[in-house]
Amino acid sequence: MFAERTGYIVWVSDVKAARNLEKYGTLHYVSRKMHYAVMYVNAERAEEVMKTVRRLSYVRKIERSYRNELKTEYTSNGPDKTRYYGL
Repeated sequence: MFAERTGYIVWVSDVKAARNLEKYGTLHYVSRKMHYAVMYVNAERAEEVMKTVRRLSYVRKIERSYRNELKTEYTSNGPDKTRYYGL
């Protein structure tokens, strides 16, 4: 139903030019202060898109996001300690 997506953090030297990254995937966020952009790309064509993006003149560095690999469901197998900290 939904395509598998991979997130990338793209460090840029020019924030205005970072808006052009929308051609290559979904641009989620652009930080004007820290000069980076967060974008999502389809997982099956992520490597070829990142090779193209890496060649752009305003791109300094690209980091892959590990968010989809983190465990997001938690279980509480231990005892509830909150009642011991009450007044």
